Amino acid sequence: MRFNKIHHIAIICSDYQKSKQFYVEILGLEIVKESFRKERLSYKLDLALNGEYIIELFSFPDPPQRPSRPEALGLRHLAFEVDDIEESILALKNKEVVTETVRIDELTNKKFTFFSDPDGLPIEIYEK
Repeated sequence: MRFNKIHHIAIICSDYQKSKQFYVEILGLEIVKESFRKERLSYKLDLALNGEYIIELFSFPDPPQRPSRPEALGLRHLAFEVDDIEESILALKNKEVVTETVRIDELTNKKFTFFSDPDGLPIEIYEK
């Protein structure tokens, strides 16, 4: 077996409209397709970055909570590469998104920081 690439990341949110606004208006992801699945009372929003399909955002009635801090068991975080971390932090701040203090990756010497989506999912920005 040979994998070609990661096809997508699926995220279940607690407040669909709030999360849709965050991923589209704050992070700037592009809507590929939005569907309401009546039988499941669920939205599915397909999102792209620079034309490449990357995230499926789902809503379900009363989804169970899951630990999501970076050191919790399971998927650690979602990371986006940026050209300029300070510029990206300022853009997030201007949209009222709080980021953690910038850190330096001890293995690559690159700058990175974290912020959270509306449900507390850790999101990283990592300088190219």
